[in-house]
Amino acid sequence: MRPPRRQESPVQRQAHAGGEAATGLPHKMRIAKAIARAGLCSRRDAERWIADGRVGVNGKLLESPARDVGPDDVVTVDGKPLPGIEPVRLWRYYKPRGLVTTHRDPEGRPTVFEKLPEEMPRVISVGRLDFNTEGLLLLTTDGTLARHLELPSTGWLRRYRVRAHGTVTQADLDRLKDGIVVEGVRYGPIEATLDRVQGSNVWLTIGLREGKNREVRKVLGTLALDVNRLIRISFGPFQLLDLEPGQTDPVRRRVLVDQLGVRMARELGLTDVSDDEIERRHSRKSERKGSEPATKEKGVSQREGRRR
Repeated sequence: MRPPRRQESPVQRQAHAGGEAATGLPHKMRIAKAIARAGLCSRRDAERWIADGRVGVNGKLLESPARDVGPDDVVTVDGKPLPGIEPVRLWRYYKPRGLVTTHRDPEGRPTVFEKLPEEMPRVISVGRLDFNTEGLLLLTTDGTLARHLELPSTGWLRRYRVRAHGTVTQADLDRLKDGIVVEGVRYGPIEATLDRVQGSNVWLTIGLREGKNREVRKVLGTLALDVNRLIRISFGPFQLLDLEPGQTDPVRRRVLVDQLGVRMARELGLTDVSDDEIERRHSRKSERKGSEPATKEKGVSQREGRRR
């Protein structure tokens, strides 16, 4: 027997009659998160839009972001229906030197997000890299995923290749394994290896789990080393490999699920959509913009999985 059809509210019937669609969310979530998941703006901006009276749910303008919405709610922004919710996605990106990891820079410097390929949806970064730091930056469409990957408790090691002016011994570097206090700030254990000496410079490989602001530069400064090139080569299981500066590469859904674990993957709705379906959606969007999607599958190390 066919189950009874769910009854719509009068507001929903009126909205649907006018061509507005329900959100189709996988589950209930805060309204600001739903707007961000649709790719319109950040959660913080969405909360401001709500305060400005720009967001409605089922025909009624919201006055507070303290509201959950689900699959059958009709959400509008500036009177227009909320776009379809994008699946959670993750990209590897080679951030070049000379870009700031922010959407807007008060000093007017070029940003990472201004330089991304046109076919990319709205994304946020997983952590940041300094203006003069280059290398692997993870980008995602979902703030919850970004926060999860940034947490020190996630236990993912971030590795850097470092060129610094000065001299140092392996014994000096080994003392960093116990952590260090610099200018009143405590930095956790750091793995450091002296790779080679090149003239007046040394090349090092650094591994750390916290990634505090300018951590590598400040810690090496206590050893009289002046960092003049800093490249992040991995973030947990994801590696820079052969990416060129400015290039992006999507992480396959099944790879991301494997690294996050089933529980977190379900919370993010990662198990609801297949890789093939994501590629089909991305292809349709890219075709409308006259560009082709990237489909390479690489950049995951089997040696550096998430800490058990």
